[in-house]
Amino acid sequence: MISVKIYAFIFSMWILILIGGGLMVLFIGPISFPENIDPKITSVVKISLALFLIFIWVLILTKIKNWIFKSQLES
Repeated sequence: MISVKIYAFIFSMWILILIGGGLMVLFIGPISFPENIDPKITSVVKISLALFLIFIWVLILTKIKNWIFKSQLES
């Protein structure tokens, strides 16, 4: 039972990595601004969105990890 939960955590981690990468390619990659705006500003906006998405993904993984290991301690 313990190994199933660890494998579930690893599986959910990989699913989140794939979804996050897909979201970045589909939504963040195509973002563009008019040509008169400095490309550095576009890069900063894209980086900020990517870091926000990474932050959300880390929070989700932390919640999943805590749920798995808390249930292991209770059993």
